[in-house]
Amino acid sequence: MKEITFDAFYQLYQNEQLSLVDVREVDEFEALHLEGAQNLPLSQLADTYDQLDKDQLHYVICKSGVRSARACQFLSEQGYEVINVQGGMMAFEEL
Repeated sequence: MKEITFDAFYQLYQNEQLSLVDVREVDEFEALHLEGAQNLPLSQLADTYDQLDKDQLHYVICKSGVRSARACQFLSEQGYEVINVQGGMMAFEEL
């Protein structure tokens, strides 16, 4: 599975238009999220992943990187190109 550190991701995020998939639950997403992120909770991902463009690279984030790693494994098995953002939103809160 491809992974990127939060710091390296954030540099890209600030300078490029990225597809960011946040797999935290809706209440977590509503409390704090990165602008432009699409919320597809891991608990519902099997039913909602087809909303994603298969021809685009997607960065996947959660709170710490555990759920996003599981989401990346699932999405890559479905034929999506994904990169797990290590450290997740906990790393963002430390900025």
